[in-house]
Amino acid sequence: MSAFVDEKEWDALVRRNARHMLRAAYALLHSKEDAQDAVQEAFLKLLRYQPSFRDREHEKAWLLRVTINIAKNDLKVLRRFSSEPLPETGTQEEPLSPVVEAVQALPDAYRIVIHLYYYEGYSLREISQILKAPVPTVGARLARGRKKLAALLEGEDLA
Repeated sequence: MSAFVDEKEWDALVRRNARHMLRAAYALLHSKEDAQDAVQEAFLKLLRYQPSFRDREHEKAWLLRVTINIAKNDLKVLRRFSSEPLPETGTQEEPLSPVVEAVQALPDAYRIVIHLYYYEGYSLREISQILKAPVPTVGARLARGRKKLAALLEGEDLA
């Protein structure tokens, strides 16, 4: 018996989490379509495994972790089977700000930590739980990511 038989409950869960999941997947994949596929796959895993959550934050953290893992796996497959280098950014309907472009140019390990910290508002401890990485590792990635981001933005006219 599915824990998500109530359509209204399912719709509310999707509305609460889809935007966060999509942004996290896009931060890794740079493609709206690939990010949407990763989010859809994460929701399918939720239906398949039906974990129980302590609260909505636990629910969001679980969905983000699953989405990030799916996106990382998709990225590995894309890199392995692509004969040409992957573009650093996907096609955009509107131009990105220099800061967003710089964040997207960061290596995956730094980009996802910066995304979770600044865009999603998670603490280092929470990020370590989501990524299943030690807190000092997350802190080091955040510090290195900030340093690389500053170097990328140096000389940019942000006004």
